Amino acid sequence: MSIEVFRDAWGIPHLRAADPLELARAQGRVTAHDRAWQLEVERHRAEGTTAAFLGAAETGWDAFARQARLADTARRCHARLDAETAAWVAAYAAGVNGGLAEGARRAPEFARTGLVTGRWEPWTPLAVWLSTHILFAGFPTKLWRDRVARLLGEEWTELFATDGPGTAGSNGWVVAGSRTASGAPIVAGDPHRFIEAPGVYQQIRLACPEFDVLGLAVPGVPGLAHFGHTGTVAWAITNAMADYQDLYRERLRRLADGRIEALGPNGWEPAAAHTETIPVRDADPTLVTVIETARGPVIAGADAPAGAPVGHGAGDGVWEAVSLRHPPRVTGDLGFAALPALLRAREVADVDRALDGWVEPVNVVQAADTAGGLLHRVAGRVPVRDRANRLRVVPAWDARHAWGPAPEPMPRAAVGGYAVMANERGPAAPLGVEFAPAHRARRIAALLDASDAWTPGAMTAIHTDTDNPSAARLLAAVRETDPAVLSPAARAVRDRLLGWDRRMTADSTDAGLYAAVRGAVVRALTAHPAFAALRGPHPDPYPELFAPWLALGARVAFAVETLLVTGPVPAPDVARIVREALEETGGGDPPPTWGTTHRLAPWQALPEPDDTWPGLDGDHDCVLSTSSVPGFTDRGARASAARFVWDLADRDQSLWVVPFGASGVPGSAHHRDQLPHWLRGDLVPVTTDWAHLVPEEDHDDQH
Repeated sequence: MSIEVFRDAWGIPHLRAADPLELARAQGRVTAHDRAWQLEVERHRAEGTTAAFLGAAETGWDAFARQARLADTARRCHARLDAETAAWVAAYAAGVNGGLAEGARRAPEFARTGLVTGRWEPWTPLAVWLSTHILFAGFPTKLWRDRVARLLGEEWTELFATDGPGTAGSNGWVVAGSRTASGAPIVAGDPHRFIEAPGVYQQIRLACPEFDVLGLAVPGVPGLAHFGHTGTVAWAITNAMADYQDLYRERLRRLADGRIEALGPNGWEPAAAHTETIPVRDADPTLVTVIETARGPVIAGADAPAGAPVGHGAGDGVWEAVSLRHPPRVTGDLGFAALPALLRAREVADVDRALDGWVEPVNVVQAADTAGGLLHRVAGRVPVRDRANRLRVVPAWDARHAWGPAPEPMPRAAVGGYAVMANERGPAAPLGVEFAPAHRARRIAALLDASDAWTPGAMTAIHTDTDNPSAARLLAAVRETDPAVLSPAARAVRDRLLGWDRRMTADSTDAGLYAAVRGAVVRALTAHPAFAALRGPHPDPYPELFAPWLALGARVAFAVETLLVTGPVPAPDVARIVREALEETGGGDPPPTWGTTHRLAPWQALPEPDDTWPGLDGDHDCVLSTSSVPGFTDRGARASAARFVWDLADRDQSLWVVPFGASGVPGSAHHRDQLPHWLRGDLVPVTTDWAHLVPEEDHDDQH
């Protein structure tokens, strides 16, 4: 076995091996060394067993993972891999198994929870990928739209669409050599995700005689799926906001012999059903019913209502549930063959070919190569079906909602001097329903227009831009408020807001003032009688896991830009709400600086004691996108999970940063050493010269 592990000044692993299989094994092993706790949490999440060591709070996720058949889908997709890809994925899993014991000894979370490391199967990386992305396309939004249509009115089904308010999304841009100082292209961006500690992306380099690639890996998954630089070609993605997961309203019945049937387009048909037991730490086990119809797994309402009679005829003992249909479960293909193909890419045509087989999630991809080649396309699998499928829950018994035999064609776009991707309507527009507003994309384009001699270092000015274009509509409403009807304190708030530069910097008291007024507006809109039916209680309770998608307050918060000018709240009431928000803010204590309340709030499976997280610049529609739920919490749970600049002139001029560090081990020198740089908007240098790296045995990672 010829594997070498080197580290740079940031503890980032650079791996060198004799062939791709040994390299995959090394990637698995070093990831287990650096992030054993994170890997085992992800494996248990994919298998629906986290409550066994984290407690009863995790039973909701575990039930969903089992009912959605995540592990079973991963096994199904793994069985269909070509032999070469299967061997490569298996080598990674074997490497994880080889490093877990040592990694667990370094990670105190194992002792705190009593967790003992388990075994990674060859299909486990596919399961991790599925569990990481199953909610990425936001299928629970269809539950919300369904509720809006029924309780508020069909005409308001898309009222809360994210085109209006926008939630945080990812940024990406590719700049042609004609607009760079070097004459070679630059690819840059930052994926915005829910921030987790340890981070959801792992900086790593993978080198063997066939290829030498650096980029951002998903811990638990081999290769560099989303962001990579081979030296001659670089690529990056954002979420395309495509709709490729469907929810079906199922009618189920249990026969006298215990079998379950579901009503399909051709009548009653058998459904697979069984019961699983979820072990729970310090509590009794929980039973979960797992049902799968011809559409897909039932993810809500699998259990018949208490007292429902056993069904014998078409109308007896029938209850309703909701099933999920998504491409990997239907086709048995997760697109993993694209991963080793990306590592071997030499030019944009290779990236393009590799991504023809991509499945999930559906991404917008940009790439550039040293010969000046440029790529801007959508990659993934989107089924062809009735538009109603994209909007809401559809009846399983109606044949109009079946999928067509072939997927939608993947759009692409030409690249001029530059191209921007920021989850807005763009090449992916025919494939989705809700997209991010155009604010970030327009702002990035405006910033790029300012120069035709871009350098990697200059790109930080784009990454860190805090202008908040989405504030314009509320500021317009503030301007329209007659100052003569305001108290002196409210008038002072109005005057300050109208003089504000729209910069959401952590040290800005004006940004804090704007956030306070916005929050008051959101709360008042949420409480308006027009939305009374959406406040509940509701006759269609869904699993608690879906609550974030079904919360009226969060929906109003993200749609406030739209609701100020349209919707069921009358315009005079909107004007009154804005006026009262100015009075409320002016009459209370002066709001603190934005960063006082807008603090980082990462998700941790096991929070570290005494963690105090810093304040954040930015807001959800800034290029520096740090998202909270205005009106209810300013804590920033979603932000840049990494930032990068891939230079095609010289890979060593590339830059990157992650929110925390290369190590997932508390106390390590590289556990959070990048956090100060990430907060300031700095990027750390990429190092590829092996002479400037330190062999693993000589690298002190501990203190």
